[in-house]
Amino acid sequence: MGTTFKNWFIRADDVSTYEEYMKRAVEVVQETISQADGPYHTVQSEKLFQYINGMVEFPEHPISMHSVLEEVQEVVLKHSLNVSDPRAMAHLHCPPILPSLAAEVFISAFNQSMDSWDQSPSATYVEEGIIGFLRSRIGYTENGDGTFTSGGTQSNYMALLLARNWACKKYFSTDVSTEGLPYEASKLRMICSKDAHFTVQKSAAQLGLGTKAVVPVETNTEHQLDMYELGRVYEELIEQGLIPFALVATAGTTDFGAIDPISELAEFSDDHELWLHVDAAYGGAMLFSHAHSHLLEGLERADSITIDFHKQFYQTISCGALFVQNKRVFESIQYHADYLNRKEDRENGMINLVDKSIQTTRRFDALKLYMTFKMMGLEAFGDMLDYTINLAVKTANLIEKEAQLLLVNRPTLNAIVFRYEADELSAEQGDVINELLQEQLYHGGELILAKTKYNGKTHLKMTMLNPLITIEQMRVHIQHIIRAGSEIKKGMKELEYSASS
Repeated sequence: MGTTFKNWFIRADDVSTYEEYMKRAVEVVQETISQADGPYHTVQSEKLFQYINGMVEFPEHPISMHSVLEEVQEVVLKHSLNVSDPRAMAHLHCPPILPSLAAEVFISAFNQSMDSWDQSPSATYVEEGIIGFLRSRIGYTENGDGTFTSGGTQSNYMALLLARNWACKKYFSTDVSTEGLPYEASKLRMICSKDAHFTVQKSAAQLGLGTKAVVPVETNTEHQLDMYELGRVYEELIEQGLIPFALVATAGTTDFGAIDPISELAEFSDDHELWLHVDAAYGGAMLFSHAHSHLLEGLERADSITIDFHKQFYQTISCGALFVQNKRVFESIQYHADYLNRKEDRENGMINLVDKSIQTTRRFDALKLYMTFKMMGLEAFGDMLDYTINLAVKTANLIEKEAQLLLVNRPTLNAIVFRYEADELSAEQGDVINELLQEQLYHGGELILAKTKYNGKTHLKMTMLNPLITIEQMRVHIQHIIRAGSEIKKGMKELEYSASS
């Protein structure tokens, strides 16, 4: 019976079928990308849904690999966003670097499970090595530690989970993992910038504290958490009999790439005995920048740190990590199963990475970073980061010179927020123009920008992660944005005139 299935798996005696699959898959990627005439092949969402819905029907008997891949190519891949196209610059959605793509071949073929050593013997040590390297780069001592995660959402959740457990032990002498949340936990509060990532609120809700536990603080003119406002908010909480226990700093806000004053916040946290978490999902890569690493000064004083590798480290999704200053904090989330990670294993020196993760089965994502750092080298990696920031600064300068465009921020990292301005129209009409402008460019497959809100108005955003973008291309894009915006504005005025006639 087993012989019926032998060609569906990698076999030591014959890898030819695996090779055929991989070869054809690479050809499909090559054909799709080389034939694309833009970052997105436009199609109405309703039609795309119908296409996909029609595909999701499965036969009783096999369909050939070539037929299935052709269907995937024509319907799924052809209508996917090509994040490697330099014109795709909407979100923190990076083009994947080639060493990471190569690593994915090994990761998928060997399918290591990073929960226990016996399921990932060499992979466990590679991950521990990468964590140790990055821990040292941060400035943590050997008492620090970390774990790979699916990304910023999970990392932030884990950090605040550890902080909550620490606070309940400190203030209420309660071990949450065994006793649950004490009644007094309703007094706990965490403080962050009003521009902090939404996962702070999401984590509070999931941790049983409620979104009311998150207290946002106003930002300064540089879009950073304002230190004066922080002091005022903290004193108000104390006066109300509440218990601030965590302070969340952001190193790279989603819209502006702003980096909160980490050293000052570390000083404040020390003075007031707060858990300091730094969400450096976006800006953590500055640890490798030659010109901008000073932006993360004081990072080593944080109790926990989020870093995403599928942003400015150019890794395939998903790939992130959480780092902690004191490895013992992981003990509050440890559980032992006799079949997986017995307590005796640790006593015998065996490493089971599930001991410091909220996940059980995990992918061997550390291999992607290992191969990237080895193949590219740290100097070139730093050069690449600096190039994108310099490019963003130059692009911001171009935008600032255009009367029709309003620049909102001077880039700290490589994110730019701006707005097509139409002074003679109302703010609401201006919002409509910017919304239509973004949609028109997207569905035209010409330029992928993001929309966001700032001061209640719709703005446009470029996140310039791709180091293959040139300033010459940006000059062309900016003029195209202006022309497209002017056409939309002209059409709106004509429509308004017709309606009033």
